[in-house]
Amino acid sequence: MTNPVFLADQVPATAGTFTLSGAEGHHAHVMRLAPGDPIDVVDGRGTRLRGRVAEVTADGVRIDVESVTREEDAAELILAQALAKGGRDEEAIAMATEVGVDVVVPWQAERSIAQWPAAKAGRAAAKWESVLRAAAKQARRSRVPRLLPLHDSTELAALAAEVVAGGGTVLVLHADARLSLADAVPAAGRVLVVVGPEGGLTARELARLTAAGGMAVLAGPHVMRSGTAGPVALSHVARGVGRWSPTGAGERA
Repeated sequence: MTNPVFLADQVPATAGTFTLSGAEGHHAHVMRLAPGDPIDVVDGRGTRLRGRVAEVTADGVRIDVESVTREEDAAELILAQALAKGGRDEEAIAMATEVGVDVVVPWQAERSIAQWPAAKAGRAAAKWESVLRAAAKQARRSRVPRLLPLHDSTELAALAAEVVAGGGTVLVLHADARLSLADAVPAAGRVLVVVGPEGGLTARELARLTAAGGMAVLAGPHVMRSGTAGPVALSHVARGVGRWSPTGAGERA
């Protein structure tokens, strides 16, 4: 059974003692952790503290630290998720976090029914941040996916070009693609997976992304919802780059 995971802005660099306080410390108190129970604390940026509870108070938890490790991975998985109605976009990024996504890009696609108007964009982004944090904790990850600002289609094409220029791969999920996703997954490197809205990508968006070096790929034989396609595609990518291999670097499933 895996240890419960809590988030802290900073964790110590070496073994010793550490006090988890604030909201996360209160959460540990509510969970009724007891002295001797194993516990992990992560900073959300790849550092993991493992230890055992020494004392629990109403203000927090004092931990006897057994080890502090840094979890890295050579591959970087990026999901550009089009805004979708009914909270499906939030479901998608939560599942993608469980799969192992490192960076999430909210995308205002031309056919997105859901919108982030300027007056509400900050609140919407904060909600996505909260979803990512909760999913990372649930998945026992040491790293919370980084959320980029809202991108329009022009900005997303520019990001795709940047990824390709740096030697990475851009996979654009499209129902009419002839290339199978399984045949396009690289063995390593930076990978951007682009998922369109319920109505699909427009011809102009597809042209921009492929002109930037992206490859249109078919995720599978069945049509998937916008909230499902990204996590399914990322699972193929994660396996392809060795993220799920027993000897792979960084975090493991």
